[in-house]
Amino acid sequence: MLIISTLLFFVLHATSAQDPIIGQWKTIDDETGKPRSVVEIYKKGDMYYGKVVDMFLEPHEDPDPVCDDCDEDDPRYMQKTMGMEILKGAKKEGDEYVDGKILDPENGKVYSCKLWMEDGQLKLRGYIAFFYRTQTWLKYE
Repeated sequence: MLIISTLLFFVLHATSAQDPIIGQWKTIDDETGKPRSVVEIYKKGDMYYGKVVDMFLEPHEDPDPVCDDCDEDDPRYMQKTMGMEILKGAKKEGDEYVDGKILDPENGKVYSCKLWMEDGQLKLRGYIAFFYRTQTWLKYE
């Protein structure tokens, strides 16, 4: 049993070392600098996805928000933010994860995105044409 546990540990550790973005990340609000949510990034096939697994809400905010600003044609329209898949289809290309789509549930907008690791932090850049915004996500323990 100890041998199986040890092998499982090394297999899981090797997988996470190859894909450092896999795991839970704390998002930070650009305006306030406060934690906003926890997004869990995972791999399906050759692509990476992320879903909201926790939220840090202020007392005046809806305790169970939905994406009422999402496009009505988006299947996430009027769905609960908790558990929502907001990152879709990023592909690993060298040290970056590119060609993904990220939804901002607070305004319902979907952006093209890329992600990369920098100094142990996850950088996520959402962009439309030449306009972009980069966020820093922190590893959530």
